[in-house]
Amino acid sequence: MGLDWMRHHSVVEWEKKLEEIFDRIDVVLEKKYGGDYPLHPARAEHGETSGGSYDGHFSVSGVFSAGFGSEHKEGYIVRIQMATLSDVPDDIRSRIENEVAAMLRKELPKVFPDRELRVDRDGPVYKIHGDLSLGEL
Repeated sequence: MGLDWMRHHSVVEWEKKLEEIFDRIDVVLEKKYGGDYPLHPARAEHGETSGGSYDGHFSVSGVFSAGFGSEHKEGYIVRIQMATLSDVPDDIRSRIENEVAAMLRKELPKVFPDRELRVDRDGPVYKIHGDLSLGEL
């Protein structure tokens, strides 16, 4: 059951919708880049588990940050992890990060049409920030 019962229902719903976006992005990344590098030997093949965070080459997720010391204040830091033992060149990692940011910019307004959300660099990572209020979802 986890600790969702201890969290505000609007936060749980917000993060559930955000996770669905990340899962769709994960599928796109798997199709585009999944064959470029060998899969980590301890990782299941894409589609073999209950979610994109647990299988395949990619895990795209977001973690809330209160934003102390951040240019963009509070928001969700976008985490993009690749499950491979191979060296992935910095330019390829950067391209993937930029593509994820572009996909988020397209998906967020569809899923959260009444919110002004932005995806911008915040230091070395991308961050989803803007209207994170707990209003009606």
